[in-house]
Amino acid sequence: MAATGDVAIIGAGIVGSSAAYQLAKSGRRVVLIDKGAGPGFGSTSASSAVIRFEYSKLETAATAWESRFIWRNLRDYLGAPAGEQVAAFHQIGILIVDSVSFTREYLRGLFAELGVEHVEYDPAGLRAAYPGIDNGRFYPPKPIRDDAFWEDPTAWLGGVLTPQAGFIDDPRLAAENFAKAAERLRAKTLYKARVVGIGHRQGNWLLELADGSAVEAPQVVNAAGPWSGEILRLAGVGGEFKVRTRPMRQEVHSVAAPAGRIEPVVVDEDLGYYLRPEPSGSLIVGGAEPECDGFDWVDGPVDDVDLNRSQRLFDAQVTRAARRFPGIAIPPRPSGVVGVYDVASDWTPIFDKTDAPGFHVGIGTSGNSFKHGPLLGEYLAAIIAAGDDGRDHDADPVVWRSPRTGREIGLGFFSRLRQAWATSGGVSG
Repeated sequence: MAATGDVAIIGAGIVGSSAAYQLAKSGRRVVLIDKGAGPGFGSTSASSAVIRFEYSKLETAATAWESRFIWRNLRDYLGAPAGEQVAAFHQIGILIVDSVSFTREYLRGLFAELGVEHVEYDPAGLRAAYPGIDNGRFYPPKPIRDDAFWEDPTAWLGGVLTPQAGFIDDPRLAAENFAKAAERLRAKTLYKARVVGIGHRQGNWLLELADGSAVEAPQVVNAAGPWSGEILRLAGVGGEFKVRTRPMRQEVHSVAAPAGRIEPVVVDEDLGYYLRPEPSGSLIVGGAEPECDGFDWVDGPVDDVDLNRSQRLFDAQVTRAARRFPGIAIPPRPSGVVGVYDVASDWTPIFDKTDAPGFHVGIGTSGNSFKHGPLLGEYLAAIIAAGDDGRDHDADPVVWRSPRTGREIGLGFFSRLRQAWATSGGVSG
């Protein structure tokens, strides 16, 4: 049997679930499909869920800042009933250590433009605010087995604190919250449902599922995360893309916090890592993709990726954090999670229509777009609505206007046809 709807969404991570909610809210009949046992079990569940505002481009920074207004009031935004557990936003601040990509001068201008509260520290001020820190400049990041990694600093660093930033304590639950909100608006959800074929029937897209059933809809959204390339191939879509995506294996690790606890999230491109505290008191440590460590690209099937933690990455990431905060003890065995990210060639997501009528994409979120999740659903809904009205988003890009701040963001920035943007080229949560 075939399920039918106005829009079929492939992937129930934070992007697909957010899009399902927005499209259902507009009155469309939505079918949300995921091969996992429920929403958010893919790369969303491996996110560090850091809610930060520092980006190389104004549009992505503004999307993160606008999303914060939703994250801090998620229950009201989704209309979640009192008895439903909702992912919580922990506003503990983020410390951005001086780096080549994020200088204090750059951040000062960016945050002034967005209206983000921030506190600047010179080197002496940073040491006073965080007594356990070694604020030496070690750039560029070096392999930890290179003697140069342990050389004395070349200068001293300051930083910028954004007190309104923080993290979401359960990213998988956040995706579930959006999916449940869509269900309350009569969206149909199909889990343990793998798409194995994509074709056409009578003007509709026909999504064939592994159990022999199918989903029909005139419009499709590919929000399949690291599986998005497979979906594009099944649909025969994407030949015109100028920006490509590719899956990348990623690890984040867990260690005990030092005495006195590190309170804010720390983003440190000088050494090439980030860390954030857990509500339990431990620390999550991830890599910021320093060039010296290389990239763990996935060339085979995503489902075949080894999800066991590696000693090499654990040592590299945790040792970088301990170089900055010497009180961090490095345990002998790795602990943490492994996931696969969908990385765009310029580390900026693609939210767009395609040359195939009715086929849309919300892909390339690169592991750094969880924080954008609420607005990415709004963006996709706006692009689809414009197409329904006969507007050519390629020739006349949609402009999204925030109902919260009045800011306008041109969605052509996320086009599949763009020339690759110059960005910092990393994740940082």
